[in-house]
Amino acid sequence: MTEWWRGAVIYQVYPRSFCDSNGDGIGDLAGITSKLEYVADLGVDAIWISPFFKSPMKDFGYDVEDFCQVDPVFGDLDDFDALVSQAHSLGLKVIIDQVYSHSSDQCEWFKQSRQSAENDKADWYTWANARADGSPPNNWQSQFGGPAWTWDETRQQYYLHNFLPEQPDLNLHNPEVREKLLKVSRFWLDRGVDGFRLDATNHFMHDPSLPDNPNLDLAPGNATGETPVVLYNASHPDTVGFLREVRAVLDQYPDRFSVAEVGGPNSLRDIRQFTQGSDLLHTGYSFVFLDLKELSAKAVGEAVRYWDDYDTVWPSWTFNNHDSLRVVSRWGEEHDPAQLARTLLVLLVTLRGTLFLYQGEELGLPHAYVPFENLQDPEAIANWPDTMGRDGARTPMPWLGRDKKGGWGDESWMPVDEAHYKLNVDRQMKNTDSTMAFCRRLLKFRKDYPVLLDGSIEFINSPQDILAFVRSNDDESVLCVFNLGKTQQQWTPEVDGTDIQHDPVFEIGDFRLSKSFLLPSLAGYIKQLVR
Repeated sequence: MTEWWRGAVIYQVYPRSFCDSNGDGIGDLAGITSKLEYVADLGVDAIWISPFFKSPMKDFGYDVEDFCQVDPVFGDLDDFDALVSQAHSLGLKVIIDQVYSHSSDQCEWFKQSRQSAENDKADWYTWANARADGSPPNNWQSQFGGPAWTWDETRQQYYLHNFLPEQPDLNLHNPEVREKLLKVSRFWLDRGVDGFRLDATNHFMHDPSLPDNPNLDLAPGNATGETPVVLYNASHPDTVGFLREVRAVLDQYPDRFSVAEVGGPNSLRDIRQFTQGSDLLHTGYSFVFLDLKELSAKAVGEAVRYWDDYDTVWPSWTFNNHDSLRVVSRWGEEHDPAQLARTLLVLLVTLRGTLFLYQGEELGLPHAYVPFENLQDPEAIANWPDTMGRDGARTPMPWLGRDKKGGWGDESWMPVDEAHYKLNVDRQMKNTDSTMAFCRRLLKFRKDYPVLLDGSIEFINSPQDILAFVRSNDDESVLCVFNLGKTQQQWTPEVDGTDIQHDPVFEIGDFRLSKSFLLPSLAGYIKQLVR
């Protein structure tokens, strides 16, 4: 029997911004539960819930104070249990985040660790002495900018943090720490979760000898060459051993699932290492599309071809999440936003792998504008105004129109973007031509054609702006064609050993059938092949 997660569509929920059940302006677990029928009706297979654990919220839940408690702003464990029960009754699997690379500095483990170099948890975090001049032990840099080391007066040492200073790195080289984290995973598996998304998997372990990272080569735009490459503080070989331990725990529970989140320039390489074979993670997703500045057939093809060895690895794909600019804005350029949103939905669901949709993607939401005075994300505040920041992907889900403030009352934790009001859920549910209605039809279509779930993928030669590939299994084959360029293209596909069915089984945009197919920008189609 094929595992449920192969070819599954998983819907990401960002709890603070999904649905507010108690009117305090912050989304919560009960709010998620109240909207699970909506999620299930989209046709997805599972939900992934971003962190809801007890936290000071310096990084909005990714700084965990207590790994086995719900933060009161989101509810309590009873609310979580009710969510899992309702999701399962609707046929939805539940995936939750696990943050193993670091904790909050308010975590009891860290509070004890910082007291001295001799206590029971002294080695649960990464501590190092200052250099002779008092500077940090090496040149490692935080993902949020600045040194990855902060001086602690109590312990008289530096501690490592690959992210915020309030997120000290756990020392996973210590077997006691690994066992404690595995105990955390068992806690949530016993409560019925169906799997984990492992945050920042490539940052689980570092080189314990703490060597300096090399500097970037001198190049245009980097005249000083003083920015260190992330090398020794990520992707340590021992990470694979810990992932085997995680998988061994998951295998004690039936039908469980794991996905690694891996960023950085070597993400595709790392994901292959973290998922190779049957004793590591089930799959992983990178930022290969999330970091892509411009949509192109070449870039999509190169990313997908990286996974040609399908016997031992299984890819996952996403165009949106809570850490990136929403794709309609990121790849928008001169394209019509609604047409772009639909084309990208079709492209995503025709790829081979496990797929992730982010809340609002089914509505075609653009990246929200958030004024400086309303920014919440520490990365956005630190880098303003040079970047649009992550907050624009995290604004409240627009359930209702502007007259009802999107369904969020008077004081939502961030404002609903004006552009989102007209794309609200209530309006789109009433419109059979809406992007949401299109998404529902598309996800049903994917399930009606199992070849899109588990079939192989083979690219065929095509003009520069056209992406064309064949999905095949033992029973059927389909041809998928997309014009991802800015101008129309006229092209007749040729597939050896098959005849192309005249009429498409699914199409986007208007195109004319003739001796050659005329494809406007962002048009495409899926056709059955007759062997």
